[in-house]
Amino acid sequence: MAPAINFKKAYWVLVAGGALYFGFLSLLTNTWVQRQALYVHKVHTIWWEDPNKPELFGFLKSQVQPFTISTKDNETLYAWHVLPLGKYTQNEQALLKKPFDARGSFVDSVAFDLLYRDPTSRLVINFHGNAGTVAQGWRTDTYRGLSSGAPDNIHVVAIDYRGFGYSSGAPDEQGLVMDGIAAVEWAMDVAGIPPERIALVGQSLGTAVAAAVAEHFVRVSKVEFAGVLLAASFSDMQTLLLTYSAKGVIPILSPLRPYPKLQRFFSRYLKDSWDTSSRIESLVRHSDTLNLHLIHAKNDFEIPWKHSETLFYTAANATSDSGLSTRQIDGVKFHQDLQEGGTVDSWNAGGTKKITKRVVKYGGKSEVRPEYDGTKTTSRA
Repeated sequence: MAPAINFKKAYWVLVAGGALYFGFLSLLTNTWVQRQALYVHKVHTIWWEDPNKPELFGFLKSQVQPFTISTKDNETLYAWHVLPLGKYTQNEQALLKKPFDARGSFVDSVAFDLLYRDPTSRLVINFHGNAGTVAQGWRTDTYRGLSSGAPDNIHVVAIDYRGFGYSSGAPDEQGLVMDGIAAVEWAMDVAGIPPERIALVGQSLGTAVAAAVAEHFVRVSKVEFAGVLLAASFSDMQTLLLTYSAKGVIPILSPLRPYPKLQRFFSRYLKDSWDTSSRIESLVRHSDTLNLHLIHAKNDFEIPWKHSETLFYTAANATSDSGLSTRQIDGVKFHQDLQEGGTVDSWNAGGTKKITKRVVKYGGKSEVRPEYDGTKTTSRA
């Protein structure tokens, strides 16, 4: 005999689950709680994996120099300068003979000199996702990969945003954009690297920062970079939350899909909109020589790859004053099917604005990596 179903018990389980869910959403309407959940900046491994000891993460002695960057609103950002392996090998003895002292000035170090005085130096400024530090998880492998295309001259600078790791302050959208601007100004004004030798790379949350920084410089001062590379990007935070599930398991607003009024109600409390779609449109329209790369994994269960597709069409449409439909873009774009390697769509507007979308089959959110497009873009700068 089949066991009897206890409908009363099942009912109260559903009621309890619903109450917990709405309690969770109610907590997220509080600005402080919301930003803790969005940026997850207090979750890190700094207590047992100290970023001030880069050798713990597989780097050679003095290959990575921790230093700080100051922002215009007086926050102090913790940063890494990662020397390309070839450059390190050529100068290993000098680096070991005069190791950088964190109490001194980074501009007096051997590593800085190798970046500053070499006219062939290329620089990738990396903006990581939420949670953790510059040294967390797959991020260190990304730095190695980014310089692998030209191991003699592609340097990497990675920053921890305000409130992350050893950086001061607390994160919000305006603050993180200011942090990105500060990193680029340091690269151009202190390290002396011209923008045509700089690539901006972002992953997940970092894609929103990279897009905002690139848009700021081209709109305010017509400064354009060698490339802007966005891995696992999203169109805007409100749209993302409608489909987002933390770790692909815990949904945020997607259970309310049958109730659009409730979705809109909770969406109104979102403080940091991170409207990358609008910023990409502005970036394309203000740019003369844009080189934009989007990369996403089809098996990204947190940020669906369709977000990168939306950004690709947004960018392609913005290259035309009269606007283009999706069908018109599909009829002109160059499409490659790489089978197990995924697909590549390219849009070339007059030879000066190049937009590429690469959708790979595997990699999820954390392991999809921008190295191939990053090294190709930066080494050609």
